[in-house]
Amino acid sequence: MSGRRVLVLYGSLLLGFAVVLCRLFWLCSNTAYAARAEAQSTATLTFPARRGNFYDCNGHLLTGLGEQWLALSLPGEGSYTKLYPYASKAGQAMLYQKRNASRPFLVEVTRDVSAMGAWCYAVPRRYGDAPLASALLGYLDGEGHGVAGLEAGLEDLLSGTGAQDKLVCAVNAQGKLRSGTEPELVKSDSGAVGVQLTLSRSIQRAAEAVAVQTMQSGCILVLDAASAKVRACASTPGFDPENVSASLNAPDSPLVNRAFQAYAVGSVFKPVLAAAALEAGKTGLVWDCPGYCVVDGQVFRCAGGVPHGKVDLAAALQKSCNGYFIRLGQELGPERVREMAVRLGFGRALNLADTLSTAAGQLPEAETLTSSGAFANFCFGQGELLATPIQIAAMMNTIAAGGIWREPLFLECTLDETTGESLTALAHRGARRVFSAQTARALRELLASVVTEGTGHEAAPTEGTAAGKTGTAQTGQFAAGKELKNYWFAGFYPARNPRYTIVVLQDGQTGLSQTSAAIFAQVCDALDAAGE
Repeated sequence: MSGRRVLVLYGSLLLGFAVVLCRLFWLCSNTAYAARAEAQSTATLTFPARRGNFYDCNGHLLTGLGEQWLALSLPGEGSYTKLYPYASKAGQAMLYQKRNASRPFLVEVTRDVSAMGAWCYAVPRRYGDAPLASALLGYLDGEGHGVAGLEAGLEDLLSGTGAQDKLVCAVNAQGKLRSGTEPELVKSDSGAVGVQLTLSRSIQRAAEAVAVQTMQSGCILVLDAASAKVRACASTPGFDPENVSASLNAPDSPLVNRAFQAYAVGSVFKPVLAAAALEAGKTGLVWDCPGYCVVDGQVFRCAGGVPHGKVDLAAALQKSCNGYFIRLGQELGPERVREMAVRLGFGRALNLADTLSTAAGQLPEAETLTSSGAFANFCFGQGELLATPIQIAAMMNTIAAGGIWREPLFLECTLDETTGESLTALAHRGARRVFSAQTARALRELLASVVTEGTGHEAAPTEGTAAGKTGTAQTGQFAAGKELKNYWFAGFYPARNPRYTIVVLQDGQTGLSQTSAAIFAQVCDALDAAGE
């Protein structure tokens, strides 16, 4: 071989060697490659993001009452066989789907399986087997974000940044833990906070128990009379917040919070006219009721067309005489009656959060009430008038609280869940005097007589006294040829020095197994039994 060829060969070898050295140097200094290599030897698994819980007025948990378990499944270590009998249905499906996985993963199991040599971690379970106040609290989507109720309305507070705890596993090429290492749990602070509600867990549970046992659909509200704080908000039928899909197409609309919807109210509206009459000093009307009342050629009947004979204000409330209240309304005039309804909160929504409000209901415009027929209907709670159970509760609570209307409250404050310290107030109390304490006293006596001597006799509790008003509202909707009606009882307990205002609604029914007044009495008995 000539010297020239030898030089070329050596030169080529040196050049190739230099290229290899440069490549090695570049690989060693390239952080992206280093990170990729590190990732191939480390498996990072995430836990569900921590979410702030709901608490009742006494600091008792309403969510997060239980826990669930996540087990670490490692490839090639018999995890499938070991974990499958203890996995939840979703966990079993995941194990089957990932049976040949080459990387570790977390699987949901029904118990702590650490005694079997598996790595197992407890995480909070959002809802219990018997979840409370589901219609009010709402539910989460598959990613753990609130999509309904307070879960959605307070999403930013409850979720914080959404940061998640992580499980870091050092693994080999086969995805197994490297010898001598253990999974490392890395905690993250999302800044999520708890939220304290005005609900009482014991009163909420009692109200839900009564609702489930006595009504097909409807709601029960219990307010603290002195503060208008809502101690119970039960809506039935309920739903499972961990299996919302099962209720999406249900004909009885279990996902609807009935306490926040607007309904025809019927005679439960009559205390509004009684309040206006007492304030105006127009309480001397006596009406000889033939079972109906004619207004400009239109006939308005009392329930069943039953004649009530001569009735004054007290007897008209006791017997729920429609004709009397039409005549009383005519004496008062549309302006005065409508103004009292406005001051008592009808026609206005209640805002709980930026994205969560009750329905506003429907208060007829003043122009509408210039029609004699429309005003006659309005005087006994029919026609265009629609109201929510929470509006009816606020109206009745004004009577119980001495004439002061207070905005019903559901929220107290945010909480530091570690220390239990109150952080930020979430509700600003709104209150105003609507009528005099003397008027309120007279109304309490009148409504007490509805229970002792009138249509509300079934509302009498086993112990003590109660006061209130019945209401049967026509809806104009029919099922199998029968009209669907809303059946109400709204009142307070005890009658003389009220502690609680209670509203019972059974909506869209053709018949009842128990009257709303009887259900009211059961709620009173439950409060008494619980020592509330």
